[in-house]
Amino acid sequence: MKKDIHPDYGPARVICACGETFETGSVKKELRVEICSKCHPFYTGKQRFVDTGGRVDKFKKKFNL
Repeated sequence: MKKDIHPDYGPARVICACGETFETGSVKKELRVEICSKCHPFYTGKQRFVDTGGRVDKFKKKFNL
């Protein structure tokens, strides 16, 4: 590999929208994410359902539910 062309890799702080923080490695010092393993439905078993722009109503209307 060539010298002096790669970014510095080091510890990074990850901050989730739910408030969870943890350390990982990255070229950035801080990463902000919307969802993490603490609040993701696959890991928690709870589904957080958000109707964005009436998509559920549009779906129900389309399929006569």
